[in-house]
Amino acid sequence: MASNWNIPAWLEKEVRAKDTKCVYRGTDFLSPKESAKLSPSCEHIINDASIITIETIALCCRGCNVSKGQKSVSAWLGSKYCQERGITKATVAPIIQQAFSMGQ
Repeated sequence: MASNWNIPAWLEKEVRAKDTKCVYRGTDFLSPKESAKLSPSCEHIINDASIITIETIALCCRGCNVSKGQKSVSAWLGSKYCQERGITKATVAPIIQQAFSMGQ
């Protein structure tokens, strides 16, 4: 069964297995009961819902996902949210660093 964002269940399972921390903050995920903002959320690294691959879907905390919204990664990294949390191009996970080579 596909998710609300058309991510097939098999791919979501693979993403959940590979991303055990927020790909932006590097922090451990909490359950939604512990903290909605720190619970895991599927992130379309490239803001195109038709591009759904293991290289373009990652897990981040809901706080980062909501803050990033439809912005490109590079634009979002300049935001107050990222500045306050020390999120930079150098601190994000490798899958996010690769997005820069895709113009994100």
